[in-house]
Formats: sequence, structure tokens, C-alpha cells
Amino acid sequence: MRTDQVRNSGEICQTSDIDTPARLLHLLTLMSSRSTWRADELAERLEITERSVRRDVTRLRTLGYPIESVTGPYGGYSLAAGGQLPPLLLSDDEAVSMAVALHDVSQRSSSAIADGALSALTKLGQVMPAPLRERVGALTSVVLGLTSGDRFADNSADVETLMAVALSCARNERLRFDYKSGDGADSMRHTEPFRLVSVGHRWYLVAYDLDRTDWRTFRVDRISRPRATGARFQRDEVPDAAALVAEGLAVNAYEQRAVVRVNATLGRTLYEVPPTIGVCRVDPDDEQCTLVEIGGDVDWVARFLAGLELPYAVVEPAELVDELRRLGQRLVAANRRPRRPEPAEAPIKRPRRPRSTPSAGSS
Repeated sequence: MRTDQVRNSGEICQTSDIDTPARLLHLLTLMSSRSTWRADELAERLEITERSVRRDVTRLRTLGYPIESVTGPYGGYSLAAGGQLPPLLLSDDEAVSMAVALHDVSQRSSSAIADGALSALTKLGQVMPAPLRERVGALTSVVLGLTSGDRFADNSADVETLMAVALSCARNERLRFDYKSGDGADSMRHTEPFRLVSVGHRWYLVAYDLDRTDWRTFRVDRISRPRATGARFQRDEVPDAAALVAEGLAVNAYEQRAVVRVNATLGRTLYEVPPTIGVCRVDPDDEQCTLVEIGGDVDWVARFLAGLELPYAVVEPAELVDELRRLGQRLVAANRRPRRPEPAEAPIKRPRRPRSTPSAGSS
């Protein structure tokens, strides 16, 4: 009889050992759901003995989870602050949204925060099911970040369209879609998608247009009915996607453009001139100077240059110089100190005639 009990106990221990990882995850979930648990409550929830609960708590402490225990009738186990995060259960939409948010943070934050976001994004992709992992991998491999100068209003793209475009980029698969240009013209595009570039809350697709035999940028919020063709492609020479979008926003979208020579290095100039405002490159005649090309009307460019804290000289056009002078005159006139009013002359005091006092005894 005793032998059977020992044998049964061994079978229970073996089954418990097999289920230990899943049981530890369940225990962590329970510990995070409320402040304190008694050992008998945990044993009942996990369907194990109190002795197994104590062993599992010891395992979690070894892994770095600060689980505190309090003795007495009102004691129990509690997960203290400062421990590792317990596992999260996410829906498909939540996982994709988290991946998009992490990628966005990784592109717009400081190096320390960006590295953490990328690490979390990688871990998220590793533990996700295959279909969702491919969607996250598409974002990781084809989405770039670009700082916005807030020169235009933000428009959000449809998530399904964004993910369809991202998957085609990741798979090197030709993509057809309907597109509405800025002037409202509708067209059907046949492209070889390359990269997605985020600018604020707006997304741009950089792709090779097969019908126009040239690299183009497309606003994703203007794309509709994306259709993967199944045809794969391979390109040896590809452009700098972020630079291509920046040049399109800063220069190519405007009929007029100006060139300014800034008396500062390229790195210093890039800090002052957002990529969506001007295209910066090193001056070939002087490496300590930077040439900045800006698109837009001369009055807009003049107002931007008026706030630039770096010394500069206008290369072209001459109309920009005239507009800067007029703007300077308006600023001076608007901020000229008013003249102090001249003090008024003091009035001349005329002597008053003294009143006559009648003499005593006069009638």
C-alpha cells in the first residue's frame, strides 16, 4: 500500500514538473490580479498542494520576481513593486497596434528609448503567431521614420491599407492600387513597393512606378483597394526612401524654390532646418557651409528665414532678397519705439492785482 502511494506521488510530481512553466505563468497572472493571496487559495486555483505553491514561489523569486510573504491569519503572498512585468494576453488587433506604436516610438525618441522600443518590438514579433508575426515583421523591415516640421495638416491612413502595403514591401511583391492625387485626379498604379516612411501621423509609400518607369512617393491615405499581384521582383539599386520623401515634401511639391547658403556645418543646419522644410547638403566650395534648398513662395521662405538662428546668404532667387528687405522694414516699423512727447511749455504766470482794502474812517 505504501509503495502505491509513493508511486502515485511520483506520478503527480512528474505531471507537475511537466506543467511547471504553464503553472508559473498562471501563478504570475493570479499574483498580479490582486494584492494578497493565501497559500490555500493559490493551491485551490492551481489545483496543486500548498507545498507545490511554496516551491513555485521560490522559483519565481529565483527568476527575479519580488514576491513577499506575510505570516499570520491575515498573511499570504503578494507581488511587490519593482518586479518584472507579468505576461500579457493581447488580441490580434492589440498586438498589431502595439507593434505600430513601438515602431513609431523607435523612430522618434532618444537613442535609449528607441533601443528599448526596438527590443520590445522584436520580442513581440518572436512570440506572436505566424500570420501576425509576418505583419509585425513587415513593419519592422519596411517602415522608416522622418521628423515632421508640421508644415501641413496630418491625415491618418487606414490600418488595413497600411498593413497591405507593408506586407507587399516585405515580400517584394508587386502591388496595384487606386490613387487620388492632390488635385483630385484618380488613377490606377502598378508598382514595386519599397519602403513606408512616416511623417507625423501621415504615411508615404516609396515605390517604383512600372507605368511611369520612375521612383515615386504616394500618400497612403490616398491609396484605396490595394491588391497584391503575387508577382515577385528584385531590385539592385534602390533610393534613400526617407530622403526621397523629404525632398518631395520640401521642394518638389512647389513650383518656386530658393537656395540659401548657411554659414554652419551640415549637422548644425539639419538641427535647425527640418527635413520637410528644406533639403540640406554640404557646400562643395566650403565644407563648413551648407546649401539649403527650400520650396514655396518667396514670402513664406522669407518668414522662415527670418526665424533662422544661423547666419545665411541667399543664392537665388533675387526676389527673395527683396522680400527679406521688405519683411525687415515691416518688422522694424511694427516694433519701433514710439517717440516721447515733448514736454509742454509752462504757462506764463501773470501777477494778480491786489485787492484794495478800505482805510479806516472812510465813508
